[in-house]
Amino acid sequence: MKKLLMAVIFALVAVTANAQSVTPDTENAVSATSDQAAYRINAGDDIEVYVWGEERLQRQIRVLPDGTFSFPLVGRIEAEGKLPYEIEAVVSKGLENQYRGQVPQVTVSVKTPSGLQFSVMGRVNAPGSFTPGRYVNLLEALSLAGGPSQFADLDGISIVRKTPTGLTTIRSSLGGLFKRSGAAAAVSRRAIPNIQTGDTVIVP
Repeated sequence: MKKLLMAVIFALVAVTANAQSVTPDTENAVSATSDQAAYRINAGDDIEVYVWGEERLQRQIRVLPDGTFSFPLVGRIEAEGKLPYEIEAVVSKGLENQYRGQVPQVTVSVKTPSGLQFSVMGRVNAPGSFTPGRYVNLLEALSLAGGPSQFADLDGISIVRKTPTGLTTIRSSLGGLFKRSGAAAAVSRRAIPNIQTGDTVIVP
């Protein structure tokens, strides 16, 4: 049973990974216009700040442990918890005094979400905390935790998430994916929650 569950997880992960594939020019980069626009920057993330037409202002930067980074002509920027487009606005505002005409377009991309951390607990084979260095969805999180154990209730999975207003719980039901023949081919990536930093996945 355990081997069957793991096989289905790996098949589903492969399907969702293919569904999220991007062109080589945008691989591993996440901007405000992508599917990962809701990703909030964390300490330890590698980000790229690009000021169009100003090669001297193109930087790949690691966000410091205090959640900040420094950028030429702008200074120290509070990045942790912000969306990429919010950082774009801060950089643009900081460059206003440097340009008499129109401020160049600023693009901020998350190159490597190294600060993405989450935990998996309950009926999985290897519970713990994980820092995958890439975006993962719920199925991939279960895979990193060794897959569900034999008596796991896959219809009762909870994701406990920290929000500015407190904790919220997201319910997820994956049991049907393991019961129906050919479910891996039919799975929609939008039906499987993405994991955000600070999430705790509980498998009862």
